[in-house]
Amino acid sequence: MDSLINIFIVYYKGKYKPHNPKKYLGDSTNIVYRSSWEKKFMIYCDTNPQILEWGSEEFFIPYRSPWDNRIHRYFPDFFIKYKDKDGNIQKSVIEIKPYNQCIPPTQPKRKTKAYTNKVKTFVINEAKWTAAKEFCENKGLKFQILTEKELFK
Repeated sequence: MDSLINIFIVYYKGKYKPHNPKKYLGDSTNIVYRSSWEKKFMIYCDTNPQILEWGSEEFFIPYRSPWDNRIHRYFPDFFIKYKDKDGNIQKSVIEIKPYNQCIPPTQPKRKTKAYTNKVKTFVINEAKWTAAKEFCENKGLKFQILTEKELFK
């Protein structure tokens, strides 16, 4: 099942045309989604009146990869500015990921290439998210990871 989710996410790509382009931060004619989950979140941001502004992969956060010990650029999936339930303006950086990429992979009886790839994905994601949390804390932003558990309630 995990591999089916990953295949589905990787190959579902396209361009999103917003209904409210003035809410979009960046070039509203070039909004790319890389999964159906990202597209669903774009529709939510675009049509929800509580979302005042949003952007997709519009900035990067530098991070050091534990895999190769080099500095890379992490482009978070979304930035949103919204009104919370009390009417306060909030700002968040959002990452959309399958839940299975947010937890350490279970080690099989024998190490396979698939297992090694899952470990690599997990440790790189952890490094990205650690850098994102620090970045957001310094800027007064929230950092959230949304999985299918939050997206499909």
